[in-house]
Amino acid sequence: MSAVPRSEKPAGRFRRMLDRLSLSQEDLESEELREDAETAGCTRIGDCQDRQIVTVTGTLRTVTLRPRAGVPALEAELFDGSAALDVVWLGRRSIVGIEPGRRLIASGRISLSRGRRVLFNPKYELRPLGRE
Repeated sequence: MSAVPRSEKPAGRFRRMLDRLSLSQEDLESEELREDAETAGCTRIGDCQDRQIVTVTGTLRTVTLRPRAGVPALEAELFDGSAALDVVWLGRRSIVGIEPGRRLIASGRISLSRGRRVLFNPKYELRPLGRE
């Protein structure tokens, strides 16, 4: 037996395959989203701080119309595998392409509202549907 614990040994291809098979579908999707954010050079949502200007990427989980102070507001939850972020477009009832399951890149200043990260009226870029 070697003196190096198993967790410190480099994982072989077979070990990585077994590890991926034991993960749930949600864990696999989260891992893929984290890798996508890293590849795109974006900040992980889990690392975003209040009042920080960021560029984030992820998948829209939900999209809802929720008025704020009597003004229509389109709200979407963006998830990148590390955490979720609320993206809010004030004065909009709908935006073509903003729908659950769509991937996008959003840029703007993070704020905290009721303990959740929020990005108001961000610049955004829709990512292509399907595999890139």
